[in-house]
Amino acid sequence: MGKKWPFWPGHWWGLLAVLACMVLTGCAGVSSGGSSNSNPPPKNDPPSVGQLSVAPTTINFGTVALGSSSNLTGTLTAATSDVNVTSAAWNGQGYNVSGITFPVKVAAGTSVNYTVTFTPEAAGNSPGAISFVNDGSTSPVAETLDGSGGQAGVHTVGLSWHASTSSVIGYNVYRGTKSGGPYQRLTTSPQPGTSYTDSTVLTGTTYYYVSTAVDSNLAESVYSNQAQAVIP
Repeated sequence: MGKKWPFWPGHWWGLLAVLACMVLTGCAGVSSGGSSNSNPPPKNDPPSVGQLSVAPTTINFGTVALGSSSNLTGTLTAATSDVNVTSAAWNGQGYNVSGITFPVKVAAGTSVNYTVTFTPEAAGNSPGAISFVNDGSTSPVAETLDGSGGQAGVHTVGLSWHASTSSVIGYNVYRGTKSGGPYQRLTTSPQPGTSYTDSTVLTGTTYYYVSTAVDSNLAESVYSNQAQAVIP
């Protein structure tokens, strides 16, 4: 789409979000895989013990629609010495770990990736955690899991705005989950009216909306003011 064009004085419109609420009706996993001498041994430096770290320390899935799944990647890293990871155990409803087979050796200075899948079993928050048992200096190494199940289609957000005083063919509506963007366009083509209903929201999520005016050359204005909608 063409570049955005600025608003001139008197051409600004406000964006209002109205939340329409409908009445709602109504684990864990595990993967695993001397003789005496009268002469004292020579004094040697003790063997170096490896240290295992996990990243990120928290895997946050945000809100995932019921009936859907989301995959995110975790990483195990060994610092100065090899570390053998013998098993992993995880808990929390809807979580699963794959893409790694235990026991696994993480060589010094290298990393091993794995996949965490979240398939929410119910609406609402689902905390969890993974612990990796290893022969390094710190065992087990823990990682926190966080995600929420959301129901789609039980709420809608109604948006309305003032018409532009410039000559326009319609308006585009954008949505994001962070204040100030980034935003993704919801409208496939400019809307001729000054209202729009978003019926694709998920429970437990906060959305931020902006709109633009579109002229006959499909050039868009700058974003309108931002409207916020909190989905219960």
